[in-house]
Amino acid sequence: MTSRPQKIRWGILGPGSIAKSFAGGVAQSRTGELVALGARNPGKPGLAETFPGARILDGYEALLADDGVDAVYISIPHPGHAEWAIKAAEAGKHVLCEKPLALTAFEADAMIHAARKAGTFLGEAFMYRLHPQTLKLVELIKSGVIGEVRMIKSSFGFAMPGFMPEHRLYANDLAGGGILDVGGYPVSMARLLAGAAVGQPFAEPDKVVGAAHLGQSGVDEWASALLQFADGIVAEVSCSISLNQDNVLRILGTKGQIEVPDFWFAGGNRDVGPGRIDLIRPDGSRETISVNETRHVYSFEVDGAGEAILAGRQEFAWPGMSWADSLGTLRALDKWRAAVGLEYEIEKPAKRVNTLSGRPLRKDGKAIAKRAIPGLPKPASVVALGFEDFRTFSSGSILLDAFFEAGGNLFDTGYVYGAGYTETLLGQWLRSRGVRDQSVVIGKGAHSPLCYPDVIGKQLAQSLDRLQTDHVDIYFMHRDNPDVPVGEFVDAMDAEVKAGRIRGPFGGSNWTMERMDEAIAYAERTGKQKPGALSNNFSLAEMLEPIWAGCVTSSTDDWKAWLTARQMPNFAWSSQGRGFFTDRAGRDKHDSEELVRVWYSEKNFGRRDRAIELANRLGKSPIHVALAYVLAQSFPSVPLIGPRTLDEQEDSLRALDIKLSAEDVAWLDNGPERRRA
Repeated sequence: MTSRPQKIRWGILGPGSIAKSFAGGVAQSRTGELVALGARNPGKPGLAETFPGARILDGYEALLADDGVDAVYISIPHPGHAEWAIKAAEAGKHVLCEKPLALTAFEADAMIHAARKAGTFLGEAFMYRLHPQTLKLVELIKSGVIGEVRMIKSSFGFAMPGFMPEHRLYANDLAGGGILDVGGYPVSMARLLAGAAVGQPFAEPDKVVGAAHLGQSGVDEWASALLQFADGIVAEVSCSISLNQDNVLRILGTKGQIEVPDFWFAGGNRDVGPGRIDLIRPDGSRETISVNETRHVYSFEVDGAGEAILAGRQEFAWPGMSWADSLGTLRALDKWRAAVGLEYEIEKPAKRVNTLSGRPLRKDGKAIAKRAIPGLPKPASVVALGFEDFRTFSSGSILLDAFFEAGGNLFDTGYVYGAGYTETLLGQWLRSRGVRDQSVVIGKGAHSPLCYPDVIGKQLAQSLDRLQTDHVDIYFMHRDNPDVPVGEFVDAMDAEVKAGRIRGPFGGSNWTMERMDEAIAYAERTGKQKPGALSNNFSLAEMLEPIWAGCVTSSTDDWKAWLTARQMPNFAWSSQGRGFFTDRAGRDKHDSEELVRVWYSEKNFGRRDRAIELANRLGKSPIHVALAYVLAQSFPSVPLIGPRTLDEQEDSLRALDIKLSAEDVAWLDNGPERRRA
């Protein structure tokens, strides 16, 4: 006879009302048992009675260190979710985390990254998603009983007795307000139903617009948003902490509608929800459908998580919240918050002084090696980080911290990036982390159409103000203007060197070989500092035509010879061919206009074929080989990478393990003789 699987031994991180409800769910679950509680105040009266059978441990660290605990339920206020979920994964614990999974999708992505690396389960505790009512609701939508879904309306709002600055719902430092506390319910439900209407697990809105009232403490006290989906479905969602709402989910179709009261409790409370669904036909007649559930409402998520853990899965099975589902909901909440200008003080540089895991920044990373660059007085990491996609300090600092902790200290910015926000973000991070002296900052200015000598100093002054520093370490003109004598540009950059605002090499981004030669010759004649660096496109795949107007590639044979002869450092953008070495490209794939226009040639496909062959031999990916190729040149070649997530960054760094010989480089370039065993 097959023995019954061992139960998951749960520990609760942080006592509270929701933790008490979860404990009730564990007690009535099939797969779990409550064994421990981690509390900051373990002597608080009533803990033993509220959590019967649980060992009361002194602090959260003690819970994570307990070998008798398999999985942790995190029920502390929102700002602690990411820190303790990451620490729990590092301790080898499975995690079920109360909603919202994190403050932002960027934080949630970092939590997922930690769980993926640890091989542990991570789930977001939207309890309603595992209740049988939700599956019944999806079945009704798929059956077509109300025809085609056109609109979804849902609210989750209540009124606190009054403004209570000490309460977590009003506390800015605890990420209070309705959007994060209860807004995720209608948003996640709308995404689920919009997906069900088209036969998908969930759907992502094409557009999110929002409005809110921000109260005395700066948190949203009532808010609404519109979500528009690609198939024409529109969702109206609202939430509140200072306003009672009807709290009914309405699904409007072409042949009727569905109403569900308090769907997050399945029409009940924190103990039992029978699951009531009202079907309203076009003639106004009603039919009430109930799943008649009597089990504890929290037992379903306990068993959903337990079954996943026992099966060796790292995320919930549908209709539970998968990682992609949680990220999608948080991205919608991020857009909602951005639309109403809601950024918490704890997300800003003054208070976010540690890494997301709650620890000070480590400054001894060795995963990314450093190298000397001619003309640069301090060593720079072999790859440079660009981060143009980030628009908040809390999001961008996650990647900056990880890059620096891996040993990276070279950062690529530009005056025009993000209308100046990239420079502002980097400046905030450098000051917050206290690592300006250890860092190498690339500045760029004088982009078209403002590509004139007198613009260089003016824009550099603005850049330095944003960067909160008095100099950049490397400077590039972002474009060239052939109508201006090159000597005028050299004079302008040399003047910034003499003023101490450029303290390393300067040069051109997207400059031609002839223009660089002319600029160097001018500097030699006049005793000025010579242009000593380039930032042109360079990749194993040769750019056939400019990605953007005014761009220059240095991937041709004559350019390689020139760079080698000059030993000119090139800081290579689009060093991995912008997706050409991934599955997005292929001789039979023409979905991406940019890939086809810029990279598709038989010569480039031959290089791609050889990169794939070598990657298979090395147990790597073709994009790793492509990045290793850029690093292995016979001149100083520094690739600029632009990961958007920790997974992407860590994946890019796998290329650093590949050491290509000159023969390997030549073979990747031109074939046909195989040199590497």
